[in-house]
Amino acid sequence: MAAALFEGRFALAFPSFGPERRGAPVLGFTRIDDRKITDRSAVRECDYVVVLDETLMNPAIADGLKPGGKVIVNSATPSKYANGGFEVIGLDATGLAAETLGKPITNTAMLGALIAVSSMVRLDSAVRAIEQEMNPKLAQANIQLVKRAFASLQPKP
Repeated sequence: MAAALFEGRFALAFPSFGPERRGAPVLGFTRIDDRKITDRSAVRECDYVVVLDETLMNPAIADGLKPGGKVIVNSATPSKYANGGFEVIGLDATGLAAETLGKPITNTAMLGALIAVSSMVRLDSAVRAIEQEMNPKLAQANIQLVKRAFASLQPKP
């Protein structure tokens, strides 16, 4: 969200919790627009679905996904989800995070994947947001992770 703000855009993010217990699936929504966002209701149609844990993949994951939308999943084998009637893009975010951070914390890697696939914000804006929002002790490794994830999904020349 901060990356969009750096670009002079408007952004609104909010979570939606189900059963409140540690490890329970959580939905989160982010709206980004060039105009002021006044709709604060739940997102009913989206351009992208980001799945941080592939065990959550099921046909309903794409409910509300717009035609041409994409599902980005943390998976080393995303082709096994290709028959869902939507485009699936995979990234082994767990592996990248373990290599880069020393821990399997996937959110920053998946941010890099989303930026690569969507072009919603620029990579340099995401780096700037990480520098501003994250503890300096953690920021540099997370910047490296977001850049690695982004690069891994860029077309090869």
